[in-house]
Amino acid sequence: MSRAFPWPVACFLAPRVRSLSRRFVILFASPLGVFVLAALDATLFFSLPFGIDAVVIILSARLRGMAWLVPLLATAGSATGAALTFWMGVKIGDAGLERYVPPKRLEKIRARIRASGAIALAALSIIPPPFPFTPFVLAAGALGVETATFFTTLSLCRILRFGIEAVLAIWYGRRILQWLDSQLFQDIVTVCIALAVILTTASIIRIVRSTRRIPGRAAAANG
Repeated sequence: MSRAFPWPVACFLAPRVRSLSRRFVILFASPLGVFVLAALDATLFFSLPFGIDAVVIILSARLRGMAWLVPLLATAGSATGAALTFWMGVKIGDAGLERYVPPKRLEKIRARIRASGAIALAALSIIPPPFPFTPFVLAAGALGVETATFFTTLSLCRILRFGIEAVLAIWYGRRILQWLDSQLFQDIVTVCIALAVILTTASIIRIVRSTRRIPGRAAAANG
């Protein structure tokens, strides 16, 4: 039977991998951590599918009597990150969207924004991953969607989504807390950390490359 690592190496690495996953959970499954993760989740730079939803559930299960605070913190963080993405959209404008969103997806987003008002658009934030809501926020800023209405609706929908998750966490809190100590959970967290690093790195590289193309296009246009 083959092994990915020799037996001594596997024994050496396993405790450190588990320690990393535990630190990750401790870091983000906290009041400050859930705010920060929610903010990062609403930007173009960071990607961890289901990450914020999992942290909301874990922290709510731990806090129980104070679980009502978790959806508020997650919503505040999400609105903060979305505000940054929205502001980026305002700065780049409609013409700049092609640098950050694939053409086929961009056409669908533009059609949805033009057909729907700010309320209908922001209501999409209630849909959990893998629905790609961040490009809609970017496009909303670029296409001049009414800011106050958009963010009011977004915040209400996020509170509803995170609130439902918090309620479920309270009901199933004991089972969730028991599962947190399992080896399966530690393995899942490890995979999620690796996935977050890969997706975030890919996002940053894509954004940097799209930004570097701007001077070239400007020079071509002037020439």
